[in-house]
Parts: sequence; structure tokens; C-alpha cells
Amino acid sequence: MTLVRVLARPLIASSFVFSGVERLRTAGATAPQLKPVLAGVTKVVPSAAAVTGNEKLVGQVLGATQIGAALLLGIGRFSRFSALLLTVTTTVNTLVDYRSADSATPEDKKARRSQLLKNLSLIGAVLLASVDTNGRPGVAWRAGHLATGARKNAVGLGKDARKQLQKADKAVRKTASDVVGS
Repeated sequence: MTLVRVLARPLIASSFVFSGVERLRTAGATAPQLKPVLAGVTKVVPSAAAVTGNEKLVGQVLGATQIGAALLLGIGRFSRFSALLLTVTTTVNTLVDYRSADSATPEDKKARRSQLLKNLSLIGAVLLASVDTNGRPGVAWRAGHLATGARKNAVGLGKDARKQLQKADKAVRKTASDVVGS
């Protein structure tokens, strides 16, 4: 792990740990703020009504998820997955904070905008962390490398075998791009 990763990951994670602890401490007080966002989720996904009906529990789950994912990101374990979890939880928190922030005065609007930009910056940071392979090849590269090696070994095969190998090569590449999302 490079020095930048050793420093950057805990720095990014620290804000999420603090935010998660605050979310856990104030889960009861922030439950009414979650209600409009969860109502929107219920409209889009009606089967989620059983989960979205308990705002306090959702707030606690968001806080605990944020703490756990931030700690994993900070120590460099499952960093891509934990960064993805942080992206989701921070997006929800950003929606809730933005909708519930006071915007009556120009100062309040300025503070609301500043908080929104800070949250969007953190989302950008964890999105970058979610695609960081830490110098190791990703799934798409490994699949492409495997397909290239198989293609080189297939030079001596007959036409039918080559056609089947090309179909398999396409299937492997398609699956790898679906997994990576390219």
C-alpha cells in the first residue's frame, strides 16, 4: 500500500465514523427527517415498506453501516466494497440533510449549500476509493488476460473449436464488463 493510501483512507474514513456515531446517537431525533426520503423509496419499491416503516431503525442501520464501512476503509480491508457502502449511506444522508436543512435566511441557504457541497465531495472521494484497485489487477483485466492467453493457445485448433472459443471469449468479456459496469 502506498503512502498516499495509508494517509488518505483513514482521513476520508474519519468523517464517516463521526457522522455514523452522530447518526446512532440521534437516531430517534432524526427519524422524522428520514420519513420523506423513506416515503419516496416506498413509492419506488413498494416491497420495501416493511423496512422503511421504522425510521428510527433505518437511522440506526445507516449509522452502524457507516461506522463499520468507514473503519474497514480506514484500515484498508475490503476497501472497494466499504467505499461503495459509504457512497450509498452518504447519498441517503445528503438527501436527508439537504431536505431538512433550514433555508429561511440567506445565511441558512449558504450553510445548506456548503453542507451539500461537502457531502458531494465526500461522495466523490469514496467513489474514487471504490474503483481503486490498490495496484492489483481488477476482474475485467484478469478476464481479458485469460481470454487473450486462451486465444494464443488456440492457434492449433480446428475451425469449429476456434468458433466455440470465440463465443466463449465474447461471453467472458461480456460477463466481465457486466460485473465491472463498463
